[in-house]
Amino acid sequence: MSASLFDNPLFSELVGDREVQQLFSPEADIAAMLDFEAALANAQAAYREIDESDARAIVEVAEAFKPDIAALAAGAARDGMIVPALVKALREKLDEPQRASLHKGATSQDLIDTSLAVRLGHVFTLFEQRLAEIEDALSVIAENSGEREIMGVTRMRAAIPIQLSHRLSEWRRPLAECRIRAGGVRKLVCVLHLGGAVGDRRDIGKEKLDIANHMAAALDLGFDSTRRQSSRGWVADTGHWFALVSGSLGKMAQDIVLMAQDGVGQVRLTEGGGSSAMAHKVNPVAAEVVIALARFNATQIAGLHQAMIHEMERSGAAWALEWMILPQMAAASGAALLLSKRILETTDFGA
Repeated sequence: MSASLFDNPLFSELVGDREVQQLFSPEADIAAMLDFEAALANAQAAYREIDESDARAIVEVAEAFKPDIAALAAGAARDGMIVPALVKALREKLDEPQRASLHKGATSQDLIDTSLAVRLGHVFTLFEQRLAEIEDALSVIAENSGEREIMGVTRMRAAIPIQLSHRLSEWRRPLAECRIRAGGVRKLVCVLHLGGAVGDRRDIGKEKLDIANHMAAALDLGFDSTRRQSSRGWVADTGHWFALVSGSLGKMAQDIVLMAQDGVGQVRLTEGGGSSAMAHKVNPVAAEVVIALARFNATQIAGLHQAMIHEMERSGAAWALEWMILPQMAAASGAALLLSKRILETTDFGA
């Protein structure tokens, strides 16, 4: 047992998701923060809040910056986040007159929340694609095997016969709903965060909303004028969507495990795990893990609801709780999607 299965090399082939891990890596986080600083400088220069020459210098420094991870870690140990140390390191690479133009009017939370919004946009795109692939796989199974008659089961007891296509549709529909719902969640979540010290944007510039819209366009984000520094429903909504995805996959995996039981035989697993004590067994490892991932995400929802309680204009404690929970939920959903596709590819549904 380790602190996290998702980045444990012993379990990387089981629950690892390299694409999700990359999106939540320190490198991706810092890169998105550097993009924020470049976009802010360009937007403020466009509205004459800073000199164009300062903006060019900031963009050049941001594009060429190579982070000193040890120095940023030391800064996080001191400040509770890396942004103050990151901004300090960037300023040291600028000429003295240009330094005041960097990060003008912004605050650490603007960078951290915007970085998350940018990366979650990529997560939504990735997961929508994976959901569509699983839906397509279920459609193919329905076309090839859907007319098979199997016993319907209610309350864990035999009910009346049904076609396999009926059960397949019960798996496919929630996944399609998750994929469709992603558009609304994306619109809510993938927005620029630019509030400044206490969320009122007072030091961003005279044309602060125009500056924000300029930035949002550069970062491929939406923007609205609401203040989100202590209003965290968008984080909870993201986690809820992750849990819907993993929960829908967990239901499918649970059904497949039950259908593949000895003595039931509605489907046959062509891939499975072995037992150290019983050589004849073929354990439904992938499906079991998907079920566990669904239950894991379900337990995290309460934590995100706890993290909604931000005191006054900003919370350090509740904010940090989000950092602990949301990436793990993304990793769990990503792994569940990968495993579910593999389960469908290695399960014999008959003809």
